[in-house]
Amino acid sequence: MSISSDRYNHLLNKARSAKRGGHDAWAVQSTGEKVAVALALNHADWLSEYDYTLAEAIERAGQEWVAIIPQVARQLAEEDA
Repeated sequence: MSISSDRYNHLLNKARSAKRGGHDAWAVQSTGEKVAVALALNHADWLSEYDYTLAEAIERAGQEWVAIIPQVARQLAEEDA
């Protein structure tokens, strides 16, 4: 398994957890995970708890996470279909 697929699976699992468990499941994640998961789940309201704008959240998540967020969001949407 490659590093990028490791990161993808990690973020996908964190996002699934937060999607199922809501804010409480999201709240126990690291700050970096919270930012990436909130972006993947389109929860700007969660980001506002840290006073992050969307631009700041993208910067905080970093290029590697930002590159996989759309794929994670699509996977979660497909799972709901």
